[in-house]
Amino acid sequence: MVNKIRMWTALAGAMVIIAASACSSTASPSKTGAGSTVAGKIAFLMPCSTCAARFETQDKPDFIKAVHKLDPSIQVIANNAQGSDATQISQAEDAITNGAKVIVISPLDETTGKAIVAKAAAAKIPVIAYDGLLTGAKINFYVSFDPTLVGKMQGQFISAHAPKGSNIVMINGDQTADTGRHFKQGALDALNPAFHSGALKLAYTADTALFDPSKAQQEMEAALTKLSDKVGGVLVANDGMAAGVVAALTAQHLAGKVVVTGQDATVAGLQRILTGTQTMTVYKSIPQEAQTAAEVAVGLIQGKANAVSSVAKTTVNNGAGNVPSLLLQPQVITKSSVSIVVKDGGATWSAVCAGIPAADCPGS
Repeated sequence: MVNKIRMWTALAGAMVIIAASACSSTASPSKTGAGSTVAGKIAFLMPCSTCAARFETQDKPDFIKAVHKLDPSIQVIANNAQGSDATQISQAEDAITNGAKVIVISPLDETTGKAIVAKAAAAKIPVIAYDGLLTGAKINFYVSFDPTLVGKMQGQFISAHAPKGSNIVMINGDQTADTGRHFKQGALDALNPAFHSGALKLAYTADTALFDPSKAQQEMEAALTKLSDKVGGVLVANDGMAAGVVAALTAQHLAGKVVVTGQDATVAGLQRILTGTQTMTVYKSIPQEAQTAAEVAVGLIQGKANAVSSVAKTTVNNGAGNVPSLLLQPQVITKSSVSIVVKDGGATWSAVCAGIPAADCPGS
């Protein structure tokens, strides 16, 4: 995301600094007794809120909770870069200065990630890539959900549910992000056979900087204009952008008539699924992802020799070597399976049912 993010940062630097400060926090450890001291500090560095609100509302609290359950004396330095590569680097520098012994990071882009790893390596601090692969630099561990598989699930759903011969729109994520590239590739792997046979037509495609919902809405509006509203399905990379897509469809009285995909099983996304304006989402168990990262990070702080090897199940090549990794299993969620997310702790019925008709919500 280097060029696009720097442009954005240059135009709105002051706003970024304010927003980043608002999303910075230090989670104090629980007291374990008189005179207790912090056993160590873990930096938890997330990339943005616009690209995925879950980083602040779910990942951060889930990670802090998991760390404190494993070791109440460990302090978590949690920060969000709000889309600025300079801010994420600065937050990493501050965490190192303040004594972080492990860095858990969802990187904005390769250049930012490499810069942070270099600083961590100089301080002999291990780095865990969280949710997005940190490429081009040697890191200690990677936990995520296979991004290619996520895109493939979305593509398979469109192929199976969009009307035959219909126009398909692809609203992809940011292609300067490793995950964004893999989501798109997975979707194309699933859809290309239908495109090549003529069963479906790729009529409009756009790559959306920062996974920005407002930009997704603009792209969908442009697609509808170009195609005279004749669209059978929209492959959308995540739920945040699906909100923008659904807004564009609603304006043309098409919401609920077009297949729309998503990802992350956000509360808003689940509400749209229940009310019929979004067709599916891909659920990634954030509690499970946060727990995995916490187990490895705490193990590294505690000096456990098998902190990584006891959790890693595979390796992923990040361009600088094979990284011990755990790739968790995503799930397709439709109207009939929203309860899976609730049972897993990814949402509550009270949140999902709030503001939508009781008749649409089985948890009412």
